[in-house]
Amino acid sequence: MSSDASLIADLSSRFPITIPIPTPLTHPHLISSADLATEEDLLHNPENLRSWLSYIGQIKDRIAKLEPPAPETLSPEEQLLGPLASQVARDGLQHLVFLYERALVVFPTSFKLWRSYINTRQAYVLGELTADAKKARQQQAKRGSAYKTNVAELLDGTEEASDARMALASARPLAYSPVGAAPSQLPAAFKRTYARRTFDRALRTLPPSLHGRIWGMYLRWAEMMGGDAGERVWRRFLKVDSSLTERHIAHLLESEPPRPLSAAKYLLSLARRAAKNTYIPLDGKSPYQLFVDFLELVEKYAEDVGMTEEETLELQAARRGPEEKDESAEVADGDDGIKAVEKDEPASVAGRLMRIAGPPVPVGQAKNVAPPKSVGGVKKAVVEAEPYDEDTDPANPRLLDVEGIVEKDGLEVYKDQAGRLWTGLATYWIKRGEFDRATATFERGLAAVVTIRDFTQIFDAYAEFSETMISTLMDAIADEDNLEDEDFDVEETEMELDERMKSFEALMDRRPFLINEVLLRRNPNEVVEWEKRVALYGDDDVKVVETYIKALDTIQPRKATGPLYPLYVNFAKFYEEGGSKDESGEPRNAPDLEQARKIFDKATKVPFKSVDELAEVWCEWAEMELRNENYDEAIRLMQRATTVPKNTKVDYYNDNLPPQSRLFKSLKVWSFYSDLEESIGTVESTKAVFDKIMELKIANAQVIVNFATFLEENKYFEESFKVYERGIELFHFPVAFEIWNIYLSKFVKRYGGKKLERSRDLFEQALENCPAKFCKPLYLMYAKLEEDHGLAKRAMGIYDRAATTVQDSDKFDMFTIYIAKAAANFGLPATRPIYERAIEVLPDRQTAEMCRRFAAMERKLGEVDRARAIYAHASQFCDPRVEPDFWAEWNAFEIDTGSEDTFREMLRIKRAVQASYNTENSFIAAQAAAARKGTEKPTDAAALAAKDAADPMAAMERSLAQPANGAGSRGGPAFVASTLKQQNVNGIDESVEEAVQEAAANPDAIAIEEDEF
Repeated sequence: MSSDASLIADLSSRFPITIPIPTPLTHPHLISSADLATEEDLLHNPENLRSWLSYIGQIKDRIAKLEPPAPETLSPEEQLLGPLASQVARDGLQHLVFLYERALVVFPTSFKLWRSYINTRQAYVLGELTADAKKARQQQAKRGSAYKTNVAELLDGTEEASDARMALASARPLAYSPVGAAPSQLPAAFKRTYARRTFDRALRTLPPSLHGRIWGMYLRWAEMMGGDAGERVWRRFLKVDSSLTERHIAHLLESEPPRPLSAAKYLLSLARRAAKNTYIPLDGKSPYQLFVDFLELVEKYAEDVGMTEEETLELQAARRGPEEKDESAEVADGDDGIKAVEKDEPASVAGRLMRIAGPPVPVGQAKNVAPPKSVGGVKKAVVEAEPYDEDTDPANPRLLDVEGIVEKDGLEVYKDQAGRLWTGLATYWIKRGEFDRATATFERGLAAVVTIRDFTQIFDAYAEFSETMISTLMDAIADEDNLEDEDFDVEETEMELDERMKSFEALMDRRPFLINEVLLRRNPNEVVEWEKRVALYGDDDVKVVETYIKALDTIQPRKATGPLYPLYVNFAKFYEEGGSKDESGEPRNAPDLEQARKIFDKATKVPFKSVDELAEVWCEWAEMELRNENYDEAIRLMQRATTVPKNTKVDYYNDNLPPQSRLFKSLKVWSFYSDLEESIGTVESTKAVFDKIMELKIANAQVIVNFATFLEENKYFEESFKVYERGIELFHFPVAFEIWNIYLSKFVKRYGGKKLERSRDLFEQALENCPAKFCKPLYLMYAKLEEDHGLAKRAMGIYDRAATTVQDSDKFDMFTIYIAKAAANFGLPATRPIYERAIEVLPDRQTAEMCRRFAAMERKLGEVDRARAIYAHASQFCDPRVEPDFWAEWNAFEIDTGSEDTFREMLRIKRAVQASYNTENSFIAAQAAAARKGTEKPTDAAALAAKDAADPMAAMERSLAQPANGAGSRGGPAFVASTLKQQNVNGIDESVEEAVQEAAANPDAIAIEEDEF
């Protein structure tokens, strides 16, 4: 016992080591001769931090070298003193404390120096770091300084809470670890106060770059403590960095008890800032999604977040008061119209203020909100001064005006999502039990939306709400317990049920009208939707008239979608027919033509988009007069409509001019006028109308034909022909061709051969500038005239001209007609030069057909050699695979009229032609021709032939199975010819022998022996 006491006394005599601070006066060994040069350098340049740190490092190296090695077995003294067991360590600590204290006098705010000083003293007191502590520091070093100041990671890293405390070790003199450094003997309330003050002192002392390390633990402590103190800590942090607002909102809703009002205000603030582009959500949500989250939160906690209906109405009335006062304060100042501005009032705490931190700031002094800035490649929202709003202040206990917020921040901003916002607001009132207010909200939504999607969303929610209310009331009436309850009023419940059912039925009946209103709100200039609205009212004449009047007052003619004139026309017809019809089909009211005329008269002054609409109005007005047998009035209307102004040089297609000034050039009006005069007017008046149309140069081909036909019907033949000629002067081909066609047919029918020379002049004039594609009918008509009333020779000359003049697609037909006419008039020999010309002019495919006809004609005349020469000439245009009919015809011709030499020559030519066509394009053409004719393709025939050659018995059986009258039947067994070209000793293909054998049934055929080949 005495030995322990003497040991403790001996150890106590060595302490304190660093109190007071060691100096050279009290400890002469602190400055040795080896350190004089460094000391002298520090005396001359004391503000060089690197020199101080280098000096300290030298001393640490010297102490490490002089430190004796640790024994394997520690003595009691070494176990108690730890790192300070040796004299070298104690002297080194004194030397280091002396240097650090001197350096901190020069650099009192150097974090690096303070941290090194603290770590040094910790090392001498606590010893070396443990393996876990070293590992934690290594991990933090790898993550870098960003992790140490990342509050979100420090908050979420629950498993690294101890590592976060190690990161605070460098600031321990300024901010002790609040969890472990608070005095244990203090009460719980004082422990919280002590920790909070310690955190606050650390935030005030440390530079902003190190605040992240403090805030990480401070916020975790705030969440553990909860209550108002924790909420105040979070509010302080969110004013500095709002990126963790969403995490705090989730914490508020998950805490016990939840705090939905503060969460809703935070969420509303985020939605507003995101809409202004001053906040970027961490999870990438859009401003609308944030607002929908706010709305869902309000729906879920309606009682805790929002005001009652009475409070909402009072607040709205209070807000309308200053606005009306501001409007009344703006009065006109004399004739200059200068507005008198309300005098500035001093800002008050209860007025419109803006506060971020500190004293209230008036709204007029508020700064603009800055857009997000990029810091280190990452966009961060910069929060500047914003007007103060109780709705976004979590510290304010006032409930939210949900209706005003949804209208201001939702419906005015996100107009394309009105359906979801209106249903959300109605759901909020339903959750609060304000059913009448919810119904009014649904009605307001239906009256405000402009898209069918939003309307459907609101209407479905409205219908579901009504059905739920009805079913609830019915269940309440059917419940026997409620009937026994004295407070339950059955009659009142039944009355409410009846009203609900009537309202629901009325809602279902109003659905078509509501949809029509939505479409008209989206586009009030949609004419078709106004007509549908008129049809919806049906037999309600008063509503129909109101709808017509409202439509005509609302629609802007220049912006109307679709033609506008049917609206005026149908409105006038409504009065003309006496309104709607009753069950018997009779009009309910007497026809009112005067009102219909007023509507038409008003319509004629409307600036329609096009002249055609105005023309339709005049025509419909005239037709109404005709239906009521007011013929003179109809004529007068058309005269008014077609009044020609003095200046006729008006551009009809200039849409900048009003349609009334261009109406006189409307062909639709003039055509109606001409038909009207033709029906009930005189010939002279009708001619005057047509002449005016021609004078204005607005006539088309149909008008020309109608005018000429009218004159012809009234026996003015020469005048009708003059009209045709005037029309020909006005129009070019192809329109002129139609007029010429009618004109010439009428003229020939009228005069025939009486005025032959005039007819010839007309045909020559028509053919002079006629394009090739239109001249064929004219040539045929011209030739027919010559055949009937002129000379056959002239007719042949016309056919000859036509055969070379018409377009290529018509030349074959023209030559065919020419040949037929020549044969009929002059005999077959006269057609030879025509055939020769046709063969020279026609394309290859038509040349082959013409050659076949030419050869047939020569055979009729007995000219076999000429026919054979024609076949030889045509063969160069006929691929044997594409034109098998030609070769079959030539083959039959040679069998009938040829000899051995001519037949051999034909086969030689066929082989030569087939060799010349052995190209890929020709093969494809052969395939296409076979497909069009429905026959076998060349590839299919070759494959079948090769198969038969390999199996002759199968080929024989297949040939026997063919019908006796088939095209390929020979009446007996036969083998299919092989595709392998087997030649005899003379080099001739043996297929020739088969061809001869097939034709053996002809008694006039020439028999050729095998050895002769």
